[in-house]
Amino acid sequence: MERSARIYVAGHTGLAGSAIVRALRAAGYENLILRRHADLELTDSRAVAQFFERERPEFVFLAAAKVGGILANDRYPADFIVENLAIELNVIREAAAAGVRRLLLLGSSCIYPRDCPQPIREEYLLTGPLEPTNRAYAIAKIAGIELCWSYNRQHGTKFLAAMPTNLYGPGDNYHPEHSHVLAALIRKTHEAKTRGEATVTIWGSGRPRREFLHADDMAEACVFLMRLPEETFVRLVAPRTAPLINVGAGKDIPIAELAALIAGVVGYEGGFTYDPSKPDGTPRKLLDVSRLAALGWRPRIGLREGIAAAYRDFLARSER
Repeated sequence: MERSARIYVAGHTGLAGSAIVRALRAAGYENLILRRHADLELTDSRAVAQFFERERPEFVFLAAAKVGGILANDRYPADFIVENLAIELNVIREAAAAGVRRLLLLGSSCIYPRDCPQPIREEYLLTGPLEPTNRAYAIAKIAGIELCWSYNRQHGTKFLAAMPTNLYGPGDNYHPEHSHVLAALIRKTHEAKTRGEATVTIWGSGRPRREFLHADDMAEACVFLMRLPEETFVRLVAPRTAPLINVGAGKDIPIAELAALIAGVVGYEGGFTYDPSKPDGTPRKLLDVSRLAALGWRPRIGLREGIAAAYRDFLARSER
């Protein structure tokens, strides 16, 4: 991926997409093609076709998606599957038609079965039932992987799907109902500290284990993958297997311990209670990241360090 290459980052204002833009610019890439949602509706097939015909990007990072936590996924499954299917179909189809040299689709670790062996290897895809609370979103992302695989097999494209674990960092969504667990806990704990509340209520039992990766680490992994030598990248998208690679930290933490860690960063001295009437979600989701590590990439941002940076970002955004 030459420094002068035309690179399209779809979803560049979101948590993942904005981190990818930062990583590209830090690596010296300036010929970036960026469009806000108001300027390009990715669920509109005609608009996407016209965009690719006009701009002719050489590389595509597909980070655009409708995302949310357990509550949002459970309440709006039709929105999640329809919007994500439309985005993936339009972008991947037009990327193939335009002769894009490489495409990287960002997925999610929720594509894997709910009761998967741990750590989760790429070949565990479609080996068991999905977690019911986010099944619609997961199926949309699985369809995106299948799209990449199908175009690679039939048309010789080089489209790769990267499956990050739970992300957090600058630009995260801190909505009280629609955010993911780490961002939600930052907000809840900060507000409890500000109000002098003795306890914070956490959904579920606090026992599920989750793996977290800072968005900037994820972005650097994505740029690393897209910059791999041709021979190495071709092996990742070989037609015989799904073009899929896990991106994670390689270690996880119980939600109860995560809450205590966030409390320490925020300076909250109260306690936590748990609401077992709310869903826990998947018991454990730890990715096997040995394939990515074998290529030479590892994360650099520790969890406490990353949470501290995320909290500073939350405070800065709260003051605007």
